[in-house]
This record gives sequence, C-alpha cells and structure tokens, in this order.
Amino acid sequence: MALKKRTKASALFNMSSMTDIIFLLLIFFMLTSGLVAPNALNLKMPGSSSTALPSTDRLDDVTVDPQGLYFLNGRRATLFELETNLGAKALQSAKQTQMILSPDPQAPTEAVVAVMDIALRYDIEAILAAEAE
Repeated sequence: MALKKRTKASALFNMSSMTDIIFLLLIFFMLTSGLVAPNALNLKMPGSSSTALPSTDRLDDVTVDPQGLYFLNGRRATLFELETNLGAKALQSAKQTQMILSPDPQAPTEAVVAVMDIALRYDIEAILAAEAE
C-alpha cells in the first residue's frame, strides 16, 4: 500500500495577489477623490477698484510711547488735548477723519485703548495700527 507523505505548508507568501489588491485600491481612491467636494469656503476676497492712496493732509499721526505719553503729529499732547483736537477735526470735516495710531511695542495697553476709544467716540474711520520706528 502506497502511503502519501504529508506535504508541509510553504512558509513563503505569494505577494502577487496582495499587489493586485493594493493596485485596485489605488485606482479606486484616485477615481473617487475627484468626486469628493472640497471642504473649503467659497470666499470672495476683497479687492480695490482704485490705487489711490489716502491723502496724508487729512491723516493725524497719534503716537504712544513706552511711558504712556501721547504725541499728536509729533507734538506732545495730553489725552484731553488729543480728544479735543481729534474731536474738533472730526466734527468739522465733511469726510470721515482718518488717523494713524503708532504705539510703541512697550506702550501700556490702557493708553492705546484710550486713543482707540476716542476714535470710536468721534467715528474716526481708519485706525491704522503701525509699529513705531
């Protein structure tokens, strides 16, 4: 009687079937990625119709130094003088008054907020916060 020997299972793994599956998955994801809607907001970015810069004769330059002292157009001023000058100019002007606020990086926050409060009170349009040079 002829008995068959038991054959041992091969320890080698055939990679051809695995590469077929990975290739099919790659094709699937490439096809479906074009169908997915992008998860982004459709924003219309602001643009400018003119390149004209605002006239600098209407701009007041307010500077706050590290000690909390105020300067209006390079001249030392108290908070009351600052409010009086900016308020008078805002009330007299037919156009909205504009102001450049240039606080020092070490300027006290409450001093900068006081100037911004004056601008808000008198409806001064553009507060351009710029770092003092």
